Amino acid sequence: MENAREEIYLETADRMDKAVEILAGEFRGIRTGRASPALVEGIRVDYYGAPTPLNQIAAVSIPEPRLIVIKPYDPGALKDIEKAILKSDLGVNPANDGKLIRLALPPLSEEQRKKLAARCKEIAEQSRISLRNVRREGLKRVDTVEKGGDLTEDDAKGLRDEIQELIKEHEAKVDDLLSRKSKEILEV
Repeated sequence: MENAREEIYLETADRMDKAVEILAGEFRGIRTGRASPALVEGIRVDYYGAPTPLNQIAAVSIPEPRLIVIKPYDPGALKDIEKAILKSDLGVNPANDGKLIRLALPPLSEEQRKKLAARCKEIAEQSRISLRNVRREGLKRVDTVEKGGDLTEDDAKGLRDEIQELIKEHEAKVDDLLSRKSKEILEV
């Protein structure tokens, strides 16, 4: 009886944690006024016919606040990396000198900053929807297990309350991530 309760709680908590982790990862990839390796790490490069994450085929460094330098481990991959950057929605033209690629990030205009902040709100809302879906599935499992006789009515009510507390905690984390990212984007 206690096993079913614990299993449902832990699985629900784990899935909510993953939803928040995914949101944090997406936010890392959104451009702010500063250069960050996370801006390009998710770019997939067609490397010998296989889509490969950029950070697996090149070293990414930030020598200056608005400059990203990409040095491929294999110099033959330079053209492929350049193509992938141009295809990405980064909006920066790569400068290829034959050995490495430099990405100079221009300052964001006020309009671009507002668009990025709005995009962050959309992503955060998708995360909240994911959390609600996880909660709904957890509550369904509680109902199923209760009907099967593996949980008492009191245990089921207690577990429902714990799941509700979980979603409140995780939604607060989403709100915190969103406010920090918005502040980061909107500050000049």
